[in-house]
Amino acid sequence: MKNSILKFALCGFAAIPALTFVPSGALAHGSMEYPISRVYQCFQEGPEAPKSAACKAVVAAGGTQPLYDWMEVNQSNANGKHKAVVPDGTLCGGGREKYVGLDLGRKDWRKTKVKPNAKRKVTFVYHATTPHATKYFRFYITKQGWKKKKPLDWKDVKKFASVKAPEANSDNRYEMTVKLPSNRKGRHVVYVIWQRSDSQEAFYSCSDVKIVKN
Repeated sequence: MKNSILKFALCGFAAIPALTFVPSGALAHGSMEYPISRVYQCFQEGPEAPKSAACKAVVAAGGTQPLYDWMEVNQSNANGKHKAVVPDGTLCGGGREKYVGLDLGRKDWRKTKVKPNAKRKVTFVYHATTPHATKYFRFYITKQGWKKKKPLDWKDVKKFASVKAPEANSDNRYEMTVKLPSNRKGRHVVYVIWQRSDSQEAFYSCSDVKIVKN
C-alpha cells in the first residue's frame, strides 16, 4: 500500500508542468534608485503591464525578463574598460542585447525632477540588492545639445563626478552627494557606472532627469 501511494505521489508531481519563468534577481546586484533608472522605473510599473509608453516599448523590444532582472545591467569583465565593453548606442543597456529596449531613442522616458541645492549638489541613491566592495561610482551627464531621439554614444556624455570606495548603508543603499555642472538645466540623462573592486564586474544605468532651479 505504501509503495502504491509513493508511486501515485511521484506521478502526480511529475505531471505538474514546469515553470517557464524564473526571475534571476538572486544573481543580480543593483541600479540607481534616485533619480530612478530607466530599468528600475519600468520594473516598478510592472513588467507584465507597464503604464508608460516608453516602458511598453522596452517590453516590445526585449520581453519582460529584462525588467525582472532590473539589477543586473552589467558587464562581468569590464575591469574599468567601459568604452571597450559598452559600444556606442548601447550605454543604457550596458552593452547587452538583452537590454536593448533601454537604449531606445525616445523623448517620453519618465523623468525625475532634480533640484540641486545652492551649491549645485544632489544626493544620489543607488539601490544595491547585493552590496559589493566598490572601486568607484562614476557620474556622467549628457552634453548641451545632445540628440534626444537617438541612443546615447560616449561622445554625448561627460563625466562630472567620481566617488571612490563608498560603503552601503544598513538599507543596502549607497548615498552619494555630488555637484552637478553649473550649466545643466532642463532635460538630461545621468549615466552612472558602478565598478566593483572585488571583481572585474561593472554595472550601468541611465536616469532621465529634469533639472530645476533651487
